[in-house]
Amino acid sequence: MSGIRVLVVDENPDVVELTQTFLEREDPDLDVRTELDPRDAIDRVTAEDIDCVVSDFRMPQLDGLELHDRVREISPVPFFIFTAAQEEEVLAAGDSADVDGIIQKGTGTGHYGELAARIREAVDGADG
Repeated sequence: MSGIRVLVVDENPDVVELTQTFLEREDPDLDVRTELDPRDAIDRVTAEDIDCVVSDFRMPQLDGLELHDRVREISPVPFFIFTAAQEEEVLAAGDSADVDGIIQKGTGTGHYGELAARIREAVDGADG
């Protein structure tokens, strides 16, 4: 599949810009859009043809798990948490164990490759 539309949600403009740049570099078929406010991300999932959502966990308006729950009310798209929080902290925050994955942000760029591969796998699997 080509042209995978990914919505990256994080309140930090530098993080969304970096994530967009590195994901598109890792996989040229990823068409990454960004959103700083998770409430606006819900509107975009409703209005646009989004194939996958990648969200930070800690955000002021809605946390990543709350956003996941809202998105899943609208669409069954793959949803990843991309966070500096530990996976155990994310899972302890709620029962949303049906996120497609939790990827740790970190130093270096390896986590972008992992995230890009997991997005492609989840979207291709959802279509197949």
